[in-house]
Amino acid sequence: MLSARKKEKVTALETNEIDLDWIMKEYGQSILWLAYSYVKDKSIAEDITQEVFISCYNHLADFRGEASLKTWLYRITGNRCKDVMKSWSFKSKKITQSLFDDHHSLEQTPEEAVLKRIEDRELSLKVLALPIKYREVIYLHYFEDYKIEEISSLLGIKSNTIKTRLHRGRVLIKDMYERGGRSGK
Repeated sequence: MLSARKKEKVTALETNEIDLDWIMKEYGQSILWLAYSYVKDKSIAEDITQEVFISCYNHLADFRGEASLKTWLYRITGNRCKDVMKSWSFKSKKITQSLFDDHHSLEQTPEEAVLKRIEDRELSLKVLALPIKYREVIYLHYFEDYKIEEISSLLGIKSNTIKTRLHRGRVLIKDMYERGGRSGK
């Protein structure tokens, strides 16, 4: 049995009556987090997210449906992020933001919640410290639950390359934990 949200999504996609408000509600946070995983700056990620939705609005009629709407939006986001990262203004800006907001759990004691936030922040910083080619596949695979084949299609890279980058990214993170530091670009 489909949830109301899934029914709404299926109905909207089948009837081609996708409106921008629905797309923004459905994918806004994911697009923002993906953009942030690239640029590591909240305000720039927000700007990119707005640009992605403007582009989506302008080109929604061109969407062929060969891939999912989410995949299409992620490809637009990745391309826009790469453009921004090549710009002089981006390269000259100091990166200081963290990836994740603090999340609180009602089931945890205050001490457990603090430890969990510290561990999450530490992992987030290590993922953000990875070179972009590892960071993007780690983010898409572990944070967005994309399968290797989907990442391959999204990034236009062979599946074996994705597997290699996932492995090397995990090794780099493990090394960072063992050394207690951060490295990468």
